[in-house]
Amino acid sequence: MLGRTANDLFWMARYMERAENIARLLEVGHRLTLLPHDGGDAEWRSTLRSAGCEAGYLARHGVVDTRTVVAYMLLDRENPSSVLSCLMTARRNARAQRTAVTRDMWEALNSAWMAFPAVAEAAIQSNELPDLFDWIRDRSALFRGALLNTILRNDTFWFTQLGTFLERVDNTARILDVKYYVLLSENELVGGGVDSAQWAAILRSVSAHRSFRWVYRDAFKPWHIADFLMLNPQMPRSLRSSYAEIVAALSGLAASYGAMAPCLAMAEETLGRLLVSDMSRILQSGLQEFLQDVIVGNNRLASEIASAYHFNG
Repeated sequence: MLGRTANDLFWMARYMERAENIARLLEVGHRLTLLPHDGGDAEWRSTLRSAGCEAGYLARHGVVDTRTVVAYMLLDRENPSSVLSCLMTARRNARAQRTAVTRDMWEALNSAWMAFPAVAEAAIQSNELPDLFDWIRDRSALFRGALLNTILRNDTFWFTQLGTFLERVDNTARILDVKYYVLLSENELVGGGVDSAQWAAILRSVSAHRSFRWVYRDAFKPWHIADFLMLNPQMPRSLRSSYAEIVAALSGLAASYGAMAPCLAMAEETLGRLLVSDMSRILQSGLQEFLQDVIVGNNRLASEIASAYHFNG
């Protein structure tokens, strides 16, 4: 496969995953601002920080308020991580590689891009944001379902898997990194209103609220939440589970091309670290430091994949 084709497929999948993640973050931020505590500004700043958009937003708008943040994260064309920008970039990449994606994938992506501006504007005007967030997740699920159900298990599939799960690792790690102060709260009133809402929000941001209850039947405990989202192999958005998918994709590419790229060893090293880690040691050595290492390492792996498969060639 040409490097340019691999690049477009990788970023198509990555931006579709990011569009869904932005909607999840906005939904959580919106939930928390509705709670009876004075934290709206802080919650939206936390949302912007988790999405990596805080600096860009403050440079343009300065004041943090619900309507402006939501518009910036949903519809601002100058924000490369807005849902509109993500859909636009994903569609442009899919269109450039129209013969490499299936008809079902293209129609799911193209219809979402065409309908989104009007749907988003109407939802913002009518203040029906929860319905909009559901709409975005539904369209992402439709695209993902089309990909998994119609694409050949060849290099096209492996590059889209890499884009999806590298973005997923980045999102989960950033959420935990921004919210780590909640997970490490020393407040003795564990389970209090604000803390419980924050912990529930962290889980909802990765669709893990109900599944967490299936695994841990007791009240929210910070080390259990961190363990579930970082090290649990059954949780599909955990760091460990996502890196298992990344290693599988790179192994698939190695088998397809008959050569093992150095990025596979990097991914295997990270997965191995996650396999032998436990939360007690991570918390003792520093949760934020561990998460920062994951984020930096994930970015380095993405660069190594681009180099190995000549994305810019």
